[in-house]
Amino acid sequence: MDIEKKENLREVIEWIACIIIAVTLALLVRHYVFTPTVVNQESMYPTLIDKERLILNRWCITRKEEIKRGEIITFEAPSVIDEDEIEFDSNKPVAIYDNEPKNIFTKFIRYVLEINKTSYIKRVVAVGGDHILIEDGKVYVNGELQQEDYLQPDVTTERTGKFYDLTVPEGYVFAMGDNRGKSRDCRGFGCIPLEKIESKVAIRFWPFNKFGKVK
Repeated sequence: MDIEKKENLREVIEWIACIIIAVTLALLVRHYVFTPTVVNQESMYPTLIDKERLILNRWCITRKEEIKRGEIITFEAPSVIDEDEIEFDSNKPVAIYDNEPKNIFTKFIRYVLEINKTSYIKRVVAVGGDHILIEDGKVYVNGELQQEDYLQPDVTTERTGKFYDLTVPEGYVFAMGDNRGKSRDCRGFGCIPLEKIESKVAIRFWPFNKFGKVK
């Protein structure tokens, strides 16, 4: 192999190495630090509107920061969401995740590349140790009526599933959409484990006239 061919081969290898490093860094940042996303659900209306673009804060999850009431999070959708297939257990009122990837490759596909994975955006209403009660269209946490200013004035919270009177287990949260009548959430499938929370919603960057922190 002459010198010119060797130089060309080395240049190709260097380019391939640079591309691999760039892709790896991008995936690491996306998985552990932050990532952009597009709203494709109406369950958080009017706080979030379909096709709005957000920045999701994943660093807080990487650092295992505390999840607080009122925060908007994203989490992996449970594997069972059909209410008819779920039995309410007051001792374990939690969502079902029974289709976990079995090997490193399938875990990489789902959790890093996020292929064949569905995520929900909801607002945390109760955290571990809280008692939540939905009654007469209202939400009570630890016996206190919640003043949910982020809801539209005419919105009530109905018992759309079996999970409406329970104590949230430690290590879990109870989350609902702001558009209560159009939200598939913890009322139907149970509390979400902290390890299935992917991010906190941080910033809305599109449309530009609404740029800023999401509350």
